[in-house]
Amino acid sequence: MSSSNSVTVQILDKEYSIICPPQERSNLVNAARYLDGKMREIRSSGKVIGADRIAVMAALNITHDLLHRQDTPAQPVNDNTREQVRDLLERVDLVLANDPETPKG
Repeated sequence: MSSSNSVTVQILDKEYSIICPPQERSNLVNAARYLDGKMREIRSSGKVIGADRIAVMAALNITHDLLHRQDTPAQPVNDNTREQVRDLLERVDLVLANDPETPKG
């Protein structure tokens, strides 16, 4: 994919460039904003320190919310939503794996 398919998002004061199909740009930007908000909430609580730990806690909170919604009949989660969440988690894992500031091990 070319750099024209790359979207730059900012999460917790750090920029990430992510390759994304043009039709998914809006969803990616919205997901990044949502994640940024969750991570800022966790950071401001002062209970979790370190970007990697904050990211894991945010992922757990978002996943919990998603699964809770899945259990609520009024707001079922379809297979497309699950696939989108899996795709976003894979992208986050890839970015974190390639981030030289993320501790390994």
